[in-house]
Amino acid sequence: MSGHSKWATIKHKKGALDAKRGKIFTRLIKEVTIAAKTGGGDPDGNPRLRGAIAAAKAENMPADNIKRAIQRGTGELEGVNYEEITYEGYGPGGVAVIIDVLTDNKNRAVSEIRHAFSKNGGNLGESNSVSWMFSKKGVIIIDKSAVSEEKLTEIVLDAGAEDLSDEGDTWEVLCDPKDFEAVTNALKAANIKPEHAEVTKIASTYTKLEGSQANAMMRLLEVLEDLDDTQNVYSNFDFDEAAVAHAGH
Repeated sequence: MSGHSKWATIKHKKGALDAKRGKIFTRLIKEVTIAAKTGGGDPDGNPRLRGAIAAAKAENMPADNIKRAIQRGTGELEGVNYEEITYEGYGPGGVAVIIDVLTDNKNRAVSEIRHAFSKNGGNLGESNSVSWMFSKKGVIIIDKSAVSEEKLTEIVLDAGAEDLSDEGDTWEVLCDPKDFEAVTNALKAANIKPEHAEVTKIASTYTKLEGSQANAMMRLLEVLEDLDDTQNVYSNFDFDEAAVAHAGH
C-alpha cells in the first residue's frame, strides 16, 4: 500500500502548509448534506452521515455548521441540489484515477475534469474502466514515534482492524469501512493521534512512475483535487519519495 500511504502523507503535509481550511470545510459540508439527503438526518441510523459528522468534527468544524448542513440535506433549510457522480480515467503511464464529484452543474464538472486530464498527459475513461481495481477501506496512518508496533497491533486488532504494515516513518492500519469508527475511537481512547485517517479507496496493484511522468502525475492529482466540485481523488500511483522532493514540494 506504499503508493497510497506516501500520497496521503504528502497531501496531509501540504494541506497543513497550504491551510486550505475553507476548501476542506466546503467539501465536508457537502458530504454531510448529501449524506443527510440520501439516508436521513439521524446519524444513529445513517452510517454515512455518522462518518461525515466525525470527519467534520476532526477538522474542528463548529456544531452549528454541521447542524445547518444536515437541515439542508433533510429539506428543513433551503439548499443547493448536489448530484453525486464518479469519473474514471488514466493519468501518465496508464495510472488509474477515480474522481468522486458532488456538483450542482454536471456539464461544468465533466468539462473541468476532462481539461485537467488532457493538460496533464491523461485521458477521461468510460464508467467502470478502472474502478474494478479498487476496494473501499479505512486507512489510518500513525507516526512511529507515537506508539510501539506491539501496543498498536493489540489496540487496532482488538477494535477490528484487518492489517498493520510498516511504511518507513509510519504505521499504516487498514480496516473495513464499517470498523473505521471503532478503530479510530480505540486509538483516541489510548491517546494516540493519527497523522491521517480516512475511509478511502485502495488499489489492488500500484503503477510506479519516475521522472517527468511522476511529476506530471502529481500535477494531475493536485489539479483534480483543487477543482471545486471534487470530493475525493483515488489513484494507483506509486513513486520514489525523492521524486517528490525533486518536484519542489
